[in-house]
Amino acid sequence: MSQEVENIQPSYPLFRNDEYKENLANKRALYEERHPQEKIDEVFEWTTTKEYQELNFNREALTVNPAKACQPLGAVLCALGFEKTMPYVHGSQGCVAYFRSYFNRHFKEPIACVSDSMTEDAAVFGGQKNMMAGLENAKALYNPDIIAVSTTCMAEVIGDDLNAFINNSKNAGHVEQDYPTPYAHTPSFVGSHTTGWDNMFEGMVRYFTLNHMDDKKVGSNGKINLVPGFETYLGNFRVMHRMMKEMGVDYSLLSDPSEVLDTPADGTFRMYAGGTTQAEIKDAPNAIDTLLLQPWQLEKTKKFVQTTWNQPATAINIPMGLEWTDQFLMKVSELTGKPIPASLELERGRLVDMMTDSHAWLHGKKFALYGDADFVMGMTKFLLEVGAEPSDVLCNHANKRWQKAMNKMLSESPYGVNTQVHIGRDLWHFRSLMFTNKPDFMIGNSYGKFIQRDTVYKGEEHEVPLIRIGFPIFDRHHLHRMTTLGYEGAIYMLTTLVNAVLEQLDKETKGMGTTDYNYDLIR
Repeated sequence: MSQEVENIQPSYPLFRNDEYKENLANKRALYEERHPQEKIDEVFEWTTTKEYQELNFNREALTVNPAKACQPLGAVLCALGFEKTMPYVHGSQGCVAYFRSYFNRHFKEPIACVSDSMTEDAAVFGGQKNMMAGLENAKALYNPDIIAVSTTCMAEVIGDDLNAFINNSKNAGHVEQDYPTPYAHTPSFVGSHTTGWDNMFEGMVRYFTLNHMDDKKVGSNGKINLVPGFETYLGNFRVMHRMMKEMGVDYSLLSDPSEVLDTPADGTFRMYAGGTTQAEIKDAPNAIDTLLLQPWQLEKTKKFVQTTWNQPATAINIPMGLEWTDQFLMKVSELTGKPIPASLELERGRLVDMMTDSHAWLHGKKFALYGDADFVMGMTKFLLEVGAEPSDVLCNHANKRWQKAMNKMLSESPYGVNTQVHIGRDLWHFRSLMFTNKPDFMIGNSYGKFIQRDTVYKGEEHEVPLIRIGFPIFDRHHLHRMTTLGYEGAIYMLTTLVNAVLEQLDKETKGMGTTDYNYDLIR
């Protein structure tokens, strides 16, 4: 069973060789004590039924693939968006290894993040010693301008106080008194990655502005602030920069990791690159207003902006699709007095032209989708705009207000009247729906590929293909560089959706002399 130097193969197709097939069959027969295949197929078939779906939706004590990640993951991403900032997680080393590997698999980049490696003794006596040594070492080794501290389950369960620990570390001389150390408590067992981003952002702006408001005046710098929220499409940061510059708007994009998460391979390692500067954070309260690009996921930030910065945090929807991008740009124009330029009008016109070209293929197609609250709402809105029909929409960590807003939006379109909105549900619930309420496609992150495989196992006529839009995307390359916001993002999403439909049509009609009556050259 040896590999040949001249023909080294990966596990596929290597494990399809006869010797491996025989070895795996023997292992199964001798050691696995598995049920007969007939019983496995019987149980599988039962899990695809309406009866099972009803039982599945009534379970209370178990979550299967929750369609969310934990708070510190979001806190790390937020911290990466600030200039020369090192994310620091007060907790176990394993947690930080998870965060780094999770982002590494999505962005295909090394992720800077440190931990103070709490172990059993810290779980009993507290992690202050870890904090003191960790802050000193992180500053000495990596020379960041800011260390942004968040927590994991262990630190939160035992009740470690970040404010006290950081102050004690400074008082003991481990780092200077004025060294920037914003922090946020981010317990993994409540909320989600979007909550963690919100908490870390609020901690960041609180540190730099809360006690420095005496000389601040709303509107005095003539800028607007844009807060992206938990955003993993790097093109979305770039499209915001481009649209604001084309409008001639003076702005600050608060937390922008697009450079550090997309560094070039030119022989120079960049632990830090780009990001929002300290000067921009400190000046943010002087802006005309702060627009939250993912408002359903930024509740804590909104409260801080309104109560401390005294800005209205004017309500907007995530700028996805046609209408909500229109609304966003018109709101920016209203706030700043800057007209929407001809270049963006042309871009809008191209999107409308594309929607006209493609709507016949998307009209009436059924899509099920899952993901974060604002993304799912924006994607649903866009599907309605192109005449597609969302069948089931799932967001694990959304609240009832979000569900009510979703249902209102869906009720206003003839394409949304049959849509079911699910909150607090996981991907095992979603799997049931793919069998009992089969759509044409599902939209979501890479984890949906296992659901697609299950639908194929039941039979090709039951297959629900996955369109990968969301986070994380582990099994395809470079999609994180794409754009989902603005007209540019809508163009990408439209292209992705309609070509998935056409690809599936070709797959279903390519049988030589059997189904190729619709295997057309021109679509």
